[in-house]
Amino acid sequence: MDPRPTSDRAWILIGMMGAGKSAVGRSLAEVTGRKFVDTDQLVQRRVCHSIPNIFRIYGEEAFRSHETAVLKSLRAEPSIVSTGGGIVLREANWEELRRLGPIAYLRSSLPNLLHRLQNSQKKRPLLESEDWETRVETILEARKPLYEQADIILDVDDLEIQEAARELATRFAAWTS
Repeated sequence: MDPRPTSDRAWILIGMMGAGKSAVGRSLAEVTGRKFVDTDQLVQRRVCHSIPNIFRIYGEEAFRSHETAVLKSLRAEPSIVSTGGGIVLREANWEELRRLGPIAYLRSSLPNLLHRLQNSQKKRPLLESEDWETRVETILEARKPLYEQADIILDVDDLEIQEAARELATRFAAWTS
């Protein structure tokens, strides 16, 4: 029997903050007719605080625990699941991600990430420092081997959101067939 999940499972997006997981995920949901789920939004609803406030009040470890609980609550159903950039840090989360469906890493270069993050309206708790660019580089280097465990790797630097979504739809469909 083929161990790969079938197309009735979720399609998971992982990658660094600023890689475009939420934007590409929403577009992918439109292209495929699947429901869109954002784990960061689910954590915010669960705790009734923004992510920066969760980090400030409760700390990163508490945020990661809520993130894991949210992931465990999800069903393996046809959906697009956009995750927070650090969801890959806990080994238990990998079991949950794989339970839900195939995983795609939206890979973006450091210069592209820095450009996107600099122009982003989103507050990123892990980047609240003077030398945030070095922090991004450090985080990327530490997480890269984890991200590369994904079933699909898509380089997104030269792709528009809709192009990335269409390419992912093709790749996920091929992976699950």
